[in-house]
Amino acid sequence: MIKVGINGFGRIGRNVLRAAFQHPEYNKSFEIVAINDLGDPKTLANLLKYDSIYGKFPGEVELGESGIIVNGKLIEMFSQLKPENLDWARL
Repeated sequence: MIKVGINGFGRIGRNVLRAAFQHPEYNKSFEIVAINDLGDPKTLANLLKYDSIYGKFPGEVELGESGIIVNGKLIEMFSQLKPENLDWARL
């Protein structure tokens, strides 16, 4: 299975996650395991849950201790200015 990390959770990053969760191969051939963004996780979770263009996320979005929980699955969140400093292999 391919593990995907999203660097930047602005409009494009959130839409990538939204599209991934609606894709039929999600959790079969790929999964999103991490998000790196300098924003506040609570705010980012809320922006994912309520999009001004696409509406409400078609699933559950909650804030967890180390990231956001989307449809029961934890996606770890990081706030690293230089993404090359993250331990991507651990994820």
